[in-house]
Amino acid sequence: MFKTIAVALGAAVLAGGAVQAADLSGAGATFPAPVYAKWAETYKAQTGVGLNYQAIGSGGGIKQITAKTVDFGASDKPLKPEQLNQAGLYQFPTVIGGVVPIMNVPGIQPGQIRLTGELLGDIYLGKVAKWNDARIVNLNKGVKLPNLPITVVHRSDGSGTSFLFTSYLAMKNPEWQSKVGASDSVQWPTGLGGKGNDGVSAFVKQTVGSIGYVEYAYAKQNRETYALVQNKAGQFPAPTAADFAAAAAGADWTKAPGNYLLLLDQPGAKSWPITGATFILVYKEQSNAAAGQGVLKFFDWAYKNGDAAAGALDYVPLPAQVKTLIRKQWAANIKSGGKPVYVSK
Repeated sequence: MFKTIAVALGAAVLAGGAVQAADLSGAGATFPAPVYAKWAETYKAQTGVGLNYQAIGSGGGIKQITAKTVDFGASDKPLKPEQLNQAGLYQFPTVIGGVVPIMNVPGIQPGQIRLTGELLGDIYLGKVAKWNDARIVNLNKGVKLPNLPITVVHRSDGSGTSFLFTSYLAMKNPEWQSKVGASDSVQWPTGLGGKGNDGVSAFVKQTVGSIGYVEYAYAKQNRETYALVQNKAGQFPAPTAADFAAAAAGADWTKAPGNYLLLLDQPGAKSWPITGATFILVYKEQSNAAAGQGVLKFFDWAYKNGDAAAGALDYVPLPAQVKTLIRKQWAANIKSGGKPVYVSK
């Protein structure tokens, strides 16, 4: 189920005959798609410049920017510095969000079931196959759990959300680490595959007894029942913007070469354990300076004007000092003919 966010259809011709800046094209992660859509809608209204963003998964976004078929790619799986250098790419973060387990279990309310990372791994390995398994029951005393088979739902496409989720499972479950590992696309031991966060959400909603994982905005928008996950401090925080921010509080982007930084299993009583930034990928050397300028201008506008919309969707805006750092990186890294394509004012 691919979702295309098209907020503009072609460049408008102004009365004086000048041609307005062309619309922007991007593709990739479904994780930030809701906030990109909201930003694009407002940006179009204010500037006349539209954004055609195809939410096809992080793997697809990496492929499309590598093939130069879009102005920018988007991925929740950050590329390592050596990968960026090999491809001639640069990446920067836009917002921070959280991945949450969602369920379709009769009689269970959002946040009523608690899980650990190790237990989640065993569920996704197929080792814990019923909702009234003793390990789930012991962790959720007083909760009436049905004798119902667990149907695992996962992503079928290359996905940064899967990268964050499987990386977390690998950190917490040694068997998962050894048998499956962490990547944007893995050999799932069991379950049903859905395309995009919206595809996983839809499968869970229609499959009684299922469990899946999505970016929190999808769980919230679709009123999905979510589980609480034990964090590094042994607590079970709620999946909220405040607790995603708590997980990101200790992040030092100045010590992250290529802006490669993971926010999984961070310390702190309120830190949501499966938290991550989402990233934009562009070429360091821009063959089309106007397109490169347009991309950076859009995200600079979002840095300045998009925090409220991001917060309303339970994403965490980047701290002001991180935005300042990224703007300086733009001028130093994104060029055409040796000159910066965009300098923030």
